[in-house]
Amino acid sequence: MKRIFDITPWHVVTTEFKPENKRLQESMTSLGNGYMGMRGFFEEDYSGDSLPGIYLGGVWYPDKTRVGWWKNGYPEYFGKVINAVNFIKINVQLNGKSLDLAKTRFTDFKLDLDMQRGVLTRSFVVTEDDLRVAVTFERFLSAAQKELSVQKVTFKNLADAPVKIALASALDANVKNEDANYDEKFWEVHQVSADSLIAETMPNNFGTPRFTSGMQVSYVTDLTAGTVDQQAAATTAHFERDLAAGATATFEKRVVVVTSRDYDGDAALITAMARLTNQTASQSYADLLAAHTQVWADRWRQSDIRIEGDTAAQQGMRFNLFELFSTYYGDDPRLNIGPKGFTGEKYGGATYWDTEAFAVPVYLGITKPEVTRNLLMYRYKQLDGAYVNAQQQGLKGALFPMVTFNGIECHNEWEITFEEIHRNGDIAFAIYNYTRYTGDKSYVLHEGSKVLTEISRFWADRVHFSKRNGQYMIHGVTGPDEYENNVDNNFNTNYLARWSLAYTLEVLKEVSPEQAQQLGVSDAEKAHWQDIIGRMYLPYDKDLDIFVQHDGYLDKDLEPVAAIPADQLPINQHWSWDHILRSPYIKQGDVLQIMYDFIDRFTPEQLKHNFDFYEPMTVHESSLSAAIHAVLAADLKYEDKAVEFYNRTARLDLDNYNNDTDDGLHITSMTGGWIAMVQGFAGMRVKDDTLSYKPFLPKQWTKYSFRQVFRGRVIEVTVDAQGTHLELIDGAPLDVVVNGQTQTLARTK
Repeated sequence: MKRIFDITPWHVVTTEFKPENKRLQESMTSLGNGYMGMRGFFEEDYSGDSLPGIYLGGVWYPDKTRVGWWKNGYPEYFGKVINAVNFIKINVQLNGKSLDLAKTRFTDFKLDLDMQRGVLTRSFVVTEDDLRVAVTFERFLSAAQKELSVQKVTFKNLADAPVKIALASALDANVKNEDANYDEKFWEVHQVSADSLIAETMPNNFGTPRFTSGMQVSYVTDLTAGTVDQQAAATTAHFERDLAAGATATFEKRVVVVTSRDYDGDAALITAMARLTNQTASQSYADLLAAHTQVWADRWRQSDIRIEGDTAAQQGMRFNLFELFSTYYGDDPRLNIGPKGFTGEKYGGATYWDTEAFAVPVYLGITKPEVTRNLLMYRYKQLDGAYVNAQQQGLKGALFPMVTFNGIECHNEWEITFEEIHRNGDIAFAIYNYTRYTGDKSYVLHEGSKVLTEISRFWADRVHFSKRNGQYMIHGVTGPDEYENNVDNNFNTNYLARWSLAYTLEVLKEVSPEQAQQLGVSDAEKAHWQDIIGRMYLPYDKDLDIFVQHDGYLDKDLEPVAAIPADQLPINQHWSWDHILRSPYIKQGDVLQIMYDFIDRFTPEQLKHNFDFYEPMTVHESSLSAAIHAVLAADLKYEDKAVEFYNRTARLDLDNYNNDTDDGLHITSMTGGWIAMVQGFAGMRVKDDTLSYKPFLPKQWTKYSFRQVFRGRVIEVTVDAQGTHLELIDGAPLDVVVNGQTQTLARTK
């Protein structure tokens, strides 16, 4: 495959500008600070192909449902993230000619995402006519002040004659989504002034909340300010300067962005914008940058993973962590992690089961427990919506949504929306995972017990008792493998349902009498749950000694992926949906996902037989697939296979493995590098309150090390040719197990 960025440890950088790669470059140079984010599109107008996008956390719109055959129980709308007002827009003219890199001649192009500092820089030299002007754009979204966007443009005249520079800096609400089925725009401007703009999302027919966004701009520059144009949906400030030969000019644009999620009404927005703007008025660009980069330095100090001997693997890991942190760092419990984060429109920007299954393990290991607790609280606070989702299907309890912003299901594909119910079990597993890892029972015995109880009530109503077989079954579902729709007895779903009921019963034994009374689980209800646990059907084939993905799977033509002609891969871009559904090919781990989740509950023989059967049938066309396969391969000592899957997950977007990165990054799968490294290569497990490791060093590497947060400690793990070395960086002494041997860690400083 051809890489469009250089391989460097801390940078995503290229010195080539190729228009055919423009969208890929935009995706891969996305910025975010958890509160807002943007693709790496140009500040100035670009007449070539591009996907501009700025997104605000928690701001969304109920797009029209595309399903024309709506039936009772279907979601009313497809919720989606919307492109925010363009507040980074800066158009440039040099000697009266507009700068447009689709048309303007230039040399010395460089695009550089500095992951260590969280700064995006673009530079080039304009060579139109007699011009030789070096132009540098730099921008960051402050990690120190979440509402602040900072840009700096530098011009240096390299020619012998002066050049006239003219800038038009705008707050522009004339934006739209590319992936939308509305003809009108999403924003209705309330107020516009010389330095601010307030816009509200358009009215909709679904009774969902409307969001208001306010933006105030300020400038620091040695250019001369000119007129300000105020239009119905934009405000544009003009600046100019005659730049002498050899001279340099700078232009700083600072924008404060606030929304109605925090401030109620236009007056409150205006007051907040003024206050936040004043806070930075006396600070220089260097001051603002230093505060921002200090936050990133603190994050990296706790979470950086260092790899020696393989720079591509190192870059991939840091890219994963950088974009993950840019999307979510736990500062706002109202927010969650969308599969594309702030990098594109696909998947609607909403929350999926990816958070519980893939993000929770990573945040547990690299941040304070409160970050993960906020993710669990996010679901608890949306219980009311989960009740509605279940009731729409005529079922008891709570069905947490497959896709949501507010707890109400807002995906419009039936096989995803109300068949892929395994996500209820994934949410229960996340509660268990948090409790097991942190040792903190305060959530599971209070809010968590409520979530578990309502999930269990759903499972108890959703199962079907087969009189013919004398077992409980679950019909008409889709497992994590979305290439198998409307199947009966998906192993993953049945296993999670059984486990969720059993775990809930364990938790109910520990809750306080007051909490038990509030939950109101009767003895008859508990007995019914126990009966389901004891008689749940789990498909199994004795001859192959494997758990069967679902009833009928083994009746398919079981040819491995290796039998598919290379020019037909990926199959989701070459085959009809009908062809895919009839095939045996697996999008991502399904049975193997369960074996990853509950790896200590399966024997080595079970892991081997199932991995050897299912992995050759898996096309890995979900971005989530490679990480769990890396862990299982490592556990089975298939080290080359584990490294292959690590590279696939860590460099999924950088190398555009699935040919689908141009519309945005796969943010939730960026947990995969950490999962593959820490749980796979290092063999990290937590069992019976004990932390253990079984590391190996890939042949291509000379050394790797990472820091891990665990129960108030920070532990540094280093693996090299001499073995495994553990150091307690912070916290009380701790017993850990390495390759079966217990050792006590204590601080030496």
